[in-house]
Amino acid sequence: MSHPHLCLGQIAVVDDTPANLHLLSQLLEEAGYDVRLFPRGNLALEGINYSLPDLILLDIQMPGINGYQVCEQLKANELTRNIPVIFISALNETFDKVKAFRLGGVDYISKPFQSEEVLARVATHLQLYQMKRNLEATNQIQSQQIIAQNRQLTQLNQALEKANQELQKNYEQLQKAQLQLVQTEKMATLGNLVAGIGHEINNPLACIGGNLNFLSSYIDSLLGHLDLYQAAYPPTVEIQKNAEKIELDYFREDWPNLLSSMAQGINRLNQISASLRIFSRSDLKHPVPFDLNEGLESTLLILQHRLKANQQRPDIQVIKKYGDLPKVNCFPGPLNQVFMNLLANAIDALDECMSDRADREISRKPLQIQIETEAIYPQVIVRISDRGVGMSQAVKQRIFEPGFTTKPVGKGTGLGMAIAHQIITEKHGGKIECKSILGQGTIFTIALPMV
Repeated sequence: MSHPHLCLGQIAVVDDTPANLHLLSQLLEEAGYDVRLFPRGNLALEGINYSLPDLILLDIQMPGINGYQVCEQLKANELTRNIPVIFISALNETFDKVKAFRLGGVDYISKPFQSEEVLARVATHLQLYQMKRNLEATNQIQSQQIIAQNRQLTQLNQALEKANQELQKNYEQLQKAQLQLVQTEKMATLGNLVAGIGHEINNPLACIGGNLNFLSSYIDSLLGHLDLYQAAYPPTVEIQKNAEKIELDYFREDWPNLLSSMAQGINRLNQISASLRIFSRSDLKHPVPFDLNEGLESTLLILQHRLKANQQRPDIQVIKKYGDLPKVNCFPGPLNQVFMNLLANAIDALDECMSDRADREISRKPLQIQIETEAIYPQVIVRISDRGVGMSQAVKQRIFEPGFTTKPVGKGTGLGMAIAHQIITEKHGGKIECKSILGQGTIFTIALPMV
């Protein structure tokens, strides 16, 4: 029974025997298939390339190109390689099944044909082929969907990455602004305090210094007047005894020394006042030429009380190796703040290590801070090193991180080194590096451009 209105699939039959072509054509068409017949292998290759069938029935023994060769060429062609091929072989013919499957055949049918077998194998492989094509189409659709989804994910990731970068940028700017604010507030507070102290010191110093000259003149006049009295009126026994009691002769010899000592004290206070003014130069809006050695000296003078011996440790020695430096265009106040922070941390490190060191070790390895400066064109170098507790690699990597501190609660904010890093790198275009070995000490190196 034929089904002209229903086509279950297109089948190409390749066989050089007309009877076989007629039999297969009639059997398949009655079953509802569209059949195309080819009596030669070369004709089949041309026709199949022109219009692709859903399945190929391929005879093996044919003149010219045999079935193996036709199958091999079909599988080598991108357009036809996936079309299922069922080989046809007579029972009395030599049929190499292994070769047939190796070349790409999916099945074989033996002559003489059994109608039910032919239809069953054809239907099975057409169904498999259709399922394979549907699966490939589904896979292709899914692949396209996955590609589209991946593209969307990539776009989303890029947008997210851009947003994260923007957030990170804003966060870093906020951190910088906070550090700058803290630095400004600290320098303003310290500057006002130091400037106020210097001002308060200067006034009485000027008064005392000026009056010393008058005091010296008054005492000279008074002693001269006393000599006149003694020459005109020899002293009585009572006066002589009182002169011995108050050690008048010793007073005549020692009072110049007293005045000289007072003058030296005034000079020392003037030096401290000058150092305070140098240290507190934080109100400058533009960089000015500055002697870094002078800044270090002013900082050391302010920290002098912390370097002295206490109940826990002896004096901290400061080894100075100042080089001949050109003046550097900089902001002196913030730079002195960096020196103050580094030197204070060095003192803290030496204080901390004292609990683990015996007296004999202290005598062998005294508490020292070394300061070196040198000019190596085009930079000026400052090194501040200590023989303190040192730092681990993990701590050293975070030393300039805002908020990070190894000090106990209440003794450190974690902002000092971050501010120092900002002052050196951003405000002055320099570099600050840290080298430290746990248990041996730490070296901070600052490099500032000369110009």
